[in-house]
Amino acid sequence: MSATLNRIPAPAPAGAPGPHERLRAAARRHGPVLAFYGALKLAGFCSFMYLLHSAGDFRTKQPRFGGGAHAWDVLATWDGWWYQQIALHGYDPKLVHIPGATGLITLEGNSAAFFPLYPALMRMTSEVTGLGPYGAGLLVSITASFVAALGIHAVADRFGGRRAGLAAAGLWAVWPGSGVEWAVYSDSLYVALAAWVCYAVMTRRWLTAGVLTFAAGLNRPTAAALIAALGVAALCALRDRRDGVLRPLLALALAPLGLLGYLGWVGHRMGDYGGYFTLQSGAWAHSFDYGEQTLDVLTSVPVGHFTYLSAFPFADVIGVGVVLLAFALVPLLLRLRPPAVLVVHTVLTLVLVLGSQQIFANVSRYLLPCFPLFIPLAVAMRRLSPRVLCTVLGIAALASGSYAGYALFELGVP
Repeated sequence: MSATLNRIPAPAPAGAPGPHERLRAAARRHGPVLAFYGALKLAGFCSFMYLLHSAGDFRTKQPRFGGGAHAWDVLATWDGWWYQQIALHGYDPKLVHIPGATGLITLEGNSAAFFPLYPALMRMTSEVTGLGPYGAGLLVSITASFVAALGIHAVADRFGGRRAGLAAAGLWAVWPGSGVEWAVYSDSLYVALAAWVCYAVMTRRWLTAGVLTFAAGLNRPTAAALIAALGVAALCALRDRRDGVLRPLLALALAPLGLLGYLGWVGHRMGDYGGYFTLQSGAWAHSFDYGEQTLDVLTSVPVGHFTYLSAFPFADVIGVGVVLLAFALVPLLLRLRPPAVLVVHTVLTLVLVLGSQQIFANVSRYLLPCFPLFIPLAVAMRRLSPRVLCTVLGIAALASGSYAGYALFELGVP
């Protein structure tokens, strides 16, 4: 009898929710966000696929550069091709000069220009599921896009409640540049990490913020803005003595190691510790020019001149609109008195993106990490009834097939 009694599990403490109750509570809290984002994103994705199929231009392009046998093959071209190569073959960092080249492009492209976290997750997913690199990349991106939606919702919720959080997640689905969210690109993963870093800092979970920032530094170079944002927030916490000393200091020390570690490894393998930046400049004409390229575009497009570097007229018109919208939303965000982590992350991301020479058509994609700019709009949109909110964002989702998908992948170079 005593042995039998010993095997009887102790009753749960009164009032403590069991696993089923916790699961149901999570479903009630997060289910509407995931469903809303998923429905909007699916509408935009189907619109994008319809436009690709009806135009048919992808059939005449090389599979590596925006082409393929099917419309969905376009999702794994351009940067997606490089990520697949890394997932399959790994890295071989080199600086290889093109014989006789004298223009902007003097080096052969090399996979070291693309950070390792996303292709590593592609490879791991492929090994676990049996999917090829294309399917694994899409699975990682789509999953990360939902995680990003939850993170953006969590941040916006702290400003305007659940309705504002829901609107912010919806804006993430339809924002210009959102066409890469469901493609073999690393953007969704980076925004997911950035959103949860900001939330972790706002809720004073310093070690979580440090680990996630470390991971973000292994995913995109613009993580420098996120590292700085966490650093400023940690220094403010140390100054105000809110959370002790150890946890903010550990987060501060851990945050930059991913970015610095990858850049250092690439530089070591190349025999040039500035090799990553040399490669970006010599193989892709990407460099920090203090906004000269951006100013050239902003003063050329409004008067119909497209003589600047890497002009793609339709996509560039959308890019100019996105930049102007960002400039308009920054003071509205500041008016809400957000915490320093959001301000620093947003402003520095804008500086890094707009201060660089690059293909301007990509600016709507590069500014996706500026998700705090969604917050003023989301706070205003919380006053809309659910039916009106769904109608407004639903129309934007259908239109995003053109301005956020087709314009980026077929009328520009993502």
